[in-house]
Amino acid sequence: MLDMVIEARQAALSPGFEVRRILPYRLRRMLGPFIFMDHAGPVHVAPAQTASMDVLPHPHIGLSTVSYLFGGQVTHRDSLGVEQIIRPGEVNWMTAGSGIAHSERFEDPNALVGGQLEMLQTWVALPEAAEESAPSFANYQPEQLPIFTDAGVWMRLIAGDAFGLRNDVKTHSPLFYLHVVLQAGARFGLPKGYPERGAYVAKGSVEVAGRVYPAGQLLVFTAGQDPVIVAHEPSTLMLLGGEPLGERFIWWNFVSSRRERIEQAKADWQAGRIALPPNDNAEFVPLPEDRSRPAGSSPAPQALS
Repeated sequence: MLDMVIEARQAALSPGFEVRRILPYRLRRMLGPFIFMDHAGPVHVAPAQTASMDVLPHPHIGLSTVSYLFGGQVTHRDSLGVEQIIRPGEVNWMTAGSGIAHSERFEDPNALVGGQLEMLQTWVALPEAAEESAPSFANYQPEQLPIFTDAGVWMRLIAGDAFGLRNDVKTHSPLFYLHVVLQAGARFGLPKGYPERGAYVAKGSVEVAGRVYPAGQLLVFTAGQDPVIVAHEPSTLMLLGGEPLGERFIWWNFVSSRRERIEQAKADWQAGRIALPPNDNAEFVPLPEDRSRPAGSSPAPQALS
């Protein structure tokens, strides 16, 4: 029924700003095309600390970053000249393709009052044919994301195709990504037709096959099985998965099917060949020092996404 349970680990994005990192995991690098997942918040900081949480301009290649908020707001700026405030229920979908730089700043102290800020960010690896596509960005409003409700169940489709729901969020390979809220005792399943499927318990706890799993765990399910997820208490889940893309290499904020492309991206960032956001170019994150590391390891990503 369950292939694996992945415990979220603490990771620091900036001084005083820690997140729970779910993917990648040393025993499970990807789930479908999803290669990275962070859960930030609820964040409790004093107004004076807000600026220290900012994620400065940094680069990406070979992936799409997906930002989704439960609360608060974040300002995104990128090298295409896009400036977009993302709020709860919206989706920011940025496709890096051949290369893009972006920043994420927390510019409204009111959005942090009382631990309002809470967000999830994922990276979706691109199929080989799209890895060098032109960078792009899109913001999708809540009314563009279909919602389904039933007894004790509320569900929003963030991206992909699941349970007969579809939306216009542009993806590059078969996948699903859902925000699900369950009342205590509610029963729920997984979308069919995908070989790799998982459920991240963002809040509360759920029961599967007689065992209870608390918040902060990603449940990775066996292909072909149809598990029943029962809410042990009021709970919030993020369901995700899809078709696997094959091996991907990841180093810092770079993802590619080719090792040599990662090396090129390092050189491009260090040489200034990946443009900074025109409206946020006074500072940036330098390329981390590339010390000798075990195969497959890399510096911690500098982005929430």
